[in-house]
Amino acid sequence: MDQSKTPVLDALAAYHAGGQLPFTPPGHKQGRGADPRVLGVLGEAVFRSDVLATSGLDDRTSSHGLVEEAQALMADAVGADHAFFSTCGSSLSVKSAMLSVAGPHEKLVVGRDAHKSVVSGLILAGIQPVWVDPQWDADRLLAHPPSAEAFEAAFAEHHDARGALVTTPTPYGTCSDLAAIAEVCHRRGRPLVVDEAWGAHLPFHPDLPAWAMDAGADVCVTSVHKMGSGLEQSSVFHLQGDLVRPEVLKSREDLLGTTSPSVLVYAALDGWRRQMAEHGTALYTDALALAEQVRARIARIDGMRVHGRDDFCGAGKAADMDPLQIIVDISALEVTGYRAADWLRRHHRINLHIADHRRISVQLTHADDHGTAARLLTALTGFAAHAPSLRTGRPVEVPPPLRIRLEQAALPRDAFFGPTEQVPWNEADGRIAAEMLTPYPPGVPVAVPGERLTTDVLRYLRSGIDAGMVVPDAVDTAVRSVRVSCDV
Repeated sequence: MDQSKTPVLDALAAYHAGGQLPFTPPGHKQGRGADPRVLGVLGEAVFRSDVLATSGLDDRTSSHGLVEEAQALMADAVGADHAFFSTCGSSLSVKSAMLSVAGPHEKLVVGRDAHKSVVSGLILAGIQPVWVDPQWDADRLLAHPPSAEAFEAAFAEHHDARGALVTTPTPYGTCSDLAAIAEVCHRRGRPLVVDEAWGAHLPFHPDLPAWAMDAGADVCVTSVHKMGSGLEQSSVFHLQGDLVRPEVLKSREDLLGTTSPSVLVYAALDGWRRQMAEHGTALYTDALALAEQVRARIARIDGMRVHGRDDFCGAGKAADMDPLQIIVDISALEVTGYRAADWLRRHHRINLHIADHRRISVQLTHADDHGTAARLLTALTGFAAHAPSLRTGRPVEVPPPLRIRLEQAALPRDAFFGPTEQVPWNEADGRIAAEMLTPYPPGVPVAVPGERLTTDVLRYLRSGIDAGMVVPDAVDTAVRSVRVSCDV
């Protein structure tokens, strides 16, 4: 296909040039009704391009097939059979993918390091998870994606599982051996869904980790706003093979998605695909070179260890790592990542990607340059010099791997929607969680509905919050109390 084409962007330009007058939503009528104070912040162009997809960008019957053509171009650019746009983020796309593989009371093999959106999908659909444990780095207290052998063991025990879901890359940039996991699934005629929200850029450079479609996945969900040039909430899910039918995947997206998709998001997706098809290799060659330089410079700052493939990849660890995710262990400075993130924002206006009990991370993309890198390095150098004044002497009580995993004692849906009560955190040991408890970012739940809580996990959350951890999805975000099932 002609990758220089941008059907959505071109139609939007034609809409403007044609002088069309809408008597339809949006009610601001291309900004004419917007408060001038809002226009002053957002700009007139945002409102001018915020038009309906049908009876606006396209006609009443969508006869021009603009979005469909843009999706076909996307699939062609990345080597998928089909691509579907979502303007509700990958949180919706991954649920659509899950529902296309498994239904109520059916089993789905899922890596336990899944994002909270996957757990939400389990709750909404009533799917029974067969959890596959990540590979734990006990020294660094960090989880890497599950191994293919772990998926093999799960399917061997649960022959009736409908498919599998794995998250790769993780928010820390570590990746699964997708080809091996796909082989485990396909040998049984089961589909593999990949939550590749952090990997939209992977198809466009050979030195990046393997892209899910190239590795044999059946459905792959990407968040173009994370590592690409899409607007927030822009997501694409890709499909290949015949284990998941395109009409089934589309119907699940229709079930969950909005009937008022954002043309702004569609147009940005359309333009990003063209940018990557024409210039992606060159852009990421530059980005990877910059990342290598930034890694070397940070490593020279006292107290900072920059993790690379040598630390995170190999036997019992990840299969690969995205070098654009720069993970820095600051435990030698005796300061939590939470305190570091707050200090860097307050004093240098630098916003980090992830901050946890001992690490900070920096996400580089093709948009970064030597100017942004220099500002980052100045900020990190300043932080290291001020680190002694930021120590609290209150470490986060992180349990060892075997004690951080919880027993799945009830179906997530049953625990979430069943009778519940709120109990003090120090009385919740042995009770079944009825809510997600998710340090964010990265958004991987420590406890999901239906899991039996333990003192170890509860102390981890409480000590983490005291140190600056954020748990936004809890009913009591301070986790002084937790929501549990009344049944046990």
